[in-house]
Amino acid sequence: MSQPEFSMFAVTAPALEEVCALELRALGFQGCRTVPGGVEFAGDLAGLYRANLWLRTASRVLVRVGEVRARDFPRLFQQAARLPWGRFVRSETAVRVRASSRSSRLVHTGRIGETVTEAVNRALGRTPPSGGGFEQDIHVRVEEDCCLFSVDSSGELLHRRGYREEAGAAPLRETLAAGALLLLGWDGSIPLLDPCCGSGTLLIEGALIALGRAPGLSRSFAFEHWPRFRQGSWQVLREEARRREVSSPAAWIGGGDLDPEVLALALRNAERAGVAPFLELTGADLALSRPPEGEGLILCNPPYGERLGGGEDLSPLYRSLGRLASSCSPGWRLAFLSPDPALAAATGLRVERLSELVNGGLRVGLYVTGVNRGSGRSTR
Repeated sequence: MSQPEFSMFAVTAPALEEVCALELRALGFQGCRTVPGGVEFAGDLAGLYRANLWLRTASRVLVRVGEVRARDFPRLFQQAARLPWGRFVRSETAVRVRASSRSSRLVHTGRIGETVTEAVNRALGRTPPSGGGFEQDIHVRVEEDCCLFSVDSSGELLHRRGYREEAGAAPLRETLAAGALLLLGWDGSIPLLDPCCGSGTLLIEGALIALGRAPGLSRSFAFEHWPRFRQGSWQVLREEARRREVSSPAAWIGGGDLDPEVLALALRNAERAGVAPFLELTGADLALSRPPEGEGLILCNPPYGERLGGGEDLSPLYRSLGRLASSCSPGWRLAFLSPDPALAAATGLRVERLSELVNGGLRVGLYVTGVNRGSGRSTR
């Protein structure tokens, strides 16, 4: 990694900070520091490209532009206008400011946004662009009169890989699916089964991990609109990523769903992601699922009432999930997402809440067990 040029921040969902830091270290970034909501790190322009291309668990990558102190709006304007906006915003690019404020005299976030927009225009020596094209997001966090300015290098949130144009009820965000797999230490070397696959996100993210495919290969990014964007360097990184892919996963990946329409949707998503040939999808009942012998991971996001808005008793479904896990070879583990410890207990297995995640604004536990055939042992 070259001498750091940018101070950056990878935004994550709660509980994914540590696993995102591990991803960054694997990409060669040093000095990564986790804080609530993400990971602070530094790197050069190529590193910025690489982080956006490869991070599976980050929501976006912000680049710090500067930090100033201001207790009134004239001071905010003067200080913000001195920052190096020309490195990130072209003369024809409109900006959109997202502001937050806490414990500060600058409490009106709308006026903060207007003031910073005017300061950017002043710094670039321009009249406000007419808009209609790409807009550069600028994030301003004001806390105790300290104003931190960042630009968004990602554009659309990073979970938008480009393959999920359709989604079933209560879909699992791609970054959360990848995060659950990585939290469980799954790397594609053992089989993966999702017996309640829905739109297929867990299985597709699993296939991308198993193939070593960069999750950002099929999308565009905000940094491509920056004045200093280097098309040649970006293409080199993309070609390098393609060369790193393996031709097929090392282990079986499969699952299913009883709803044929949902299963067809999962297949279409897998086709768009380019992983359909590597997934075995069936409409079999959960109780009839038969994963391969040996070791493996069952991971699913089964229905829960708050997520789907229903009031039905879901205990039988979770009991079936427990029976499925107990019927597997001793090397198989069961893991699932659920907001309700009672539903987790309905599996009849000794489960441990490995982490607390957030799915669609709802706090859910990531439960895991190594119990098979009543052995009474629980492992991570």
